[in-house]
Amino acid sequence: MGRTLLRDRAYQAIRDAIVAGEMEPGAAVRDAELAELLGLSRGPVREAFSRLVDEGLLESKPQSYTRVTPVVAADVRDAAAVVGAMHELATRVAVPRLFAADVETMRSANERFAAAVQVGDVDAALVADDALHDVLVRVSGNRAAAATIARYTPLIRRLERCRFGEGGNCRSAGLHERLIEACAAGDVDEAVRVTAEIWRGLAELVDEADEGDEQDH
Repeated sequence: MGRTLLRDRAYQAIRDAIVAGEMEPGAAVRDAELAELLGLSRGPVREAFSRLVDEGLLESKPQSYTRVTPVVAADVRDAAAVVGAMHELATRVAVPRLFAADVETMRSANERFAAAVQVGDVDAALVADDALHDVLVRVSGNRAAAATIARYTPLIRRLERCRFGEGGNCRSAGLHERLIEACAAGDVDEAVRVTAEIWRGLAELVDEADEGDEQDH
């Protein structure tokens, strides 16, 4: 495997572990231990660390520590604002370009999402949620929007997983259904409105978490 592929493998594995809560906020991470665990040399792991620091999932003090960052509501709120705007942009561009097969892919993803929510399977719900919205991102063809979404979504997912694990509500399958119907009808403005509503709901989730943290203190 090329060095880039090794670095990406390390990055994805560590990022996913942080987002899933397997590496908890404040936990120290060590390149030697993770390299051994992943079957890699320390070089790709260190490169992954650097990228994760840049993306806000790790924090590092040279010659002292590298650790998982806390979930900070303000950071999540900022990330959600940016990611939501990129999804609105992608939706506006994508809707006129959608084929019937794209809409069916979205319907199938929403069925999986609703089923996962019903049984409390957070992992499956978030995977299905990504699959639904990724259709619009892909069809839009906007690589800058796609890259921005990929960069900042993990910060948001950490909070979503935490809140859902506490019994919070996943995003509404009903909102997804409205989005899909607007896409099927080619109604760009309605699709963008529903996308904005979905992301407003996430902002409210952040606010709830922020209020909960204040009460805890």
